[in-house]
Amino acid sequence: MSFFKKYNGTADLRLARLEKLIWVLIYGGLLSVVLSFFIPDEPSHTAVAMLVGGCILTAVGVGMLYYRSRLHQGH
Repeated sequence: MSFFKKYNGTADLRLARLEKLIWVLIYGGLLSVVLSFFIPDEPSHTAVAMLVGGCILTAVGVGMLYYRSRLHQGH
């Protein structure tokens, strides 16, 4: 008996694409947020745009993660 439940992925191609998109959004958004801190502190709107865009992408990814948790794989 193991502590963690095994998850070998899904056989449904639609759900597999959704899972890949979710993690691309989350990691891409977080990367954008981190990179926005390394832009020089000039009066540049690029850093703010990257920060806001990254936060939005991460929030969308987390929301889709919740949505995916409510979907059931059809057999």
